[in-house]
Amino acid sequence: MKTITKKQELAAEVASLKAQGKTIGFVPTMGALHDGHMALVGRAVQENRCCVMSVFDNPTQFNNATDLEKYPRNLQRDEEKLRAAGVAILFAPTPEEMYEPEEMAHPFAFDFGGLDQVMEGKYRPGHFNGVVQVVSKLFTLVQPRKAYFGEKDFQQLAIIHRMVRLMHFPVEIVDCPIVREASGLALSSRNERLSDEQRKKAVRISEVLRESRNFAPAKPVKEVAQWVVDAINAVDGLQVEYYEIVDAATLQAVDQWEGHCVGCVTVYCGDVRLIDNIRYC
Repeated sequence: MKTITKKQELAAEVASLKAQGKTIGFVPTMGALHDGHMALVGRAVQENRCCVMSVFDNPTQFNNATDLEKYPRNLQRDEEKLRAAGVAILFAPTPEEMYEPEEMAHPFAFDFGGLDQVMEGKYRPGHFNGVVQVVSKLFTLVQPRKAYFGEKDFQQLAIIHRMVRLMHFPVEIVDCPIVREASGLALSSRNERLSDEQRKKAVRISEVLRESRNFAPAKPVKEVAQWVVDAINAVDGLQVEYYEIVDAATLQAVDQWEGHCVGCVTVYCGDVRLIDNIRYC
C-alpha cells in the first residue's frame, strides 16, 4: 500500500491506474477507522481492481472547532488496518494541501434543494457545504468508478447522491448498511470517546429505535416520535438533540406512514454526539 500526502502524486498514481485499465473503488473517511469503515473497504476491494482510501479531517465541515480538536486520530493504526485489508493507496493530505486559503475562508456554494435545512443541517450550519466541498474535490482527484458510504450518515448520503447528479460525476454511489456492535450500538469513531459506563447507556439509543418500530403504523407519527425522545431522555446521561421521522427521498418530516419513512436521531452522551437511524417503511 502506498501512503500519499500530495495531490500531484495522487493524480499521477490515478493516471497510471487508468492507463492500466484498472477500476477504482473509493472510500473517503476522516480516520479513526472501525469495523464499519472496514466493511466499506471490504466491498471496495472486492468489487474493484483497486481500492483507494482517504483519511482527512476536513476542517470545513466542522462548525465547532472544539469538536474537530477532539476528533480521534491514529493514522499509524489506520495504515496497518488498510494495508492488511488490501487497500492499494491511502491518501492522507493536510488541510493546506487540500485547500487554498480563500477556500477555507468562504463557504462552498451548492444547491442542496432543501436537504441541508433539516436535522444535521439545522443544528450544524455549514456542515454539508464542507462535506460537498471535500467530497467533490476527492472525486475529481481519485476518479473512482464506485464510492462507498455508510447509511448511518443518512442525510449525508442523500446529499452525496444529489451532488453526483448535479455535478455530473461518473461515479456510482454504493449505500452500505449500518454496522453495529454486538450490543446494537452503531459503530462510530466518536465511540472511542465514550467511557465504559457511557457506552452501556448509549446502547439504549438503538434499543429504543428498534422498539419504536412496534408502534408503526398503528400509532400516529408524532406520537411515535415523542415516545422515542422521552424513552431516550429517560436514561441519565443521554439527551436527544433531535429526532425526526422523514421521507427517505426528501428528508422532510412526515405526518403519515406513507412511502419510505426513516427515523433519524442525534443524541448527546455526555459531550459525545452520536447519530443513528432506523427504517420504518
